[in-house]
Amino acid sequence: MEKAEVLAIIKREKLVPVVRTDSTDDARQAIKALAQCGIKVYEITMTVPDAPELIAELSRENSDVLLGAGTVLDAAQAEKCAAAGAKFIVSPAFDAETVRFCRENNIAVMPGTITPTEVLTAHKAGADCVKVFPCDTMGGAKYLKTLKMLFPHIEMMPTGGVSLDTIADFFAAGAVAVGVGADLVDTKAIRAGDIESVAEKAASYLKIVRSL
Repeated sequence: MEKAEVLAIIKREKLVPVVRTDSTDDARQAIKALAQCGIKVYEITMTVPDAPELIAELSRENSDVLLGAGTVLDAAQAEKCAAAGAKFIVSPAFDAETVRFCRENNIAVMPGTITPTEVLTAHKAGADCVKVFPCDTMGGAKYLKTLKMLFPHIEMMPTGGVSLDTIADFFAAGAVAVGVGADLVDTKAIRAGDIESVAEKAASYLKIVRSL
């Protein structure tokens, strides 16, 4: 899949669950449950045990979902994840070597930024989109709106503080997509077999996103 297509899917779907769990099986079950609800894009963080192997497994099993790797800290990790089948790379901070590797290998990359200097530095280095993280600590959607006033040409994906109550505000502020963590990826409910509550939450998120 070409990078342009990957980015187009992310912008179309808008919702990127951040799968960060203590076990590989919890991550697997979370993605399975959310995929059944119609969510198509996932960021599997490198803090999940055996994350690259899980990405490879799920890439083979389900061609209907778009899988990326998150919490990627360097180019070596990015290379391992891409080899496993990750279609996009997300980092919690800006690392020039990671961005360079992704650019050279036509892989969508979204480095983490928080200050205006970091946003501009990442963009100039070749980031396809910047992850604004942790956005909630800086004021959430209001802060994103300020960044977009400064850099209307830079595409941004806020992560941190995104919930059913705030997601519409983030898009109104200029987000092209949002990363959503535990509020959507409720591993406790999934582990308890409470798929109904997970489905209800996913449906609520999708309803808002599709209304946009």
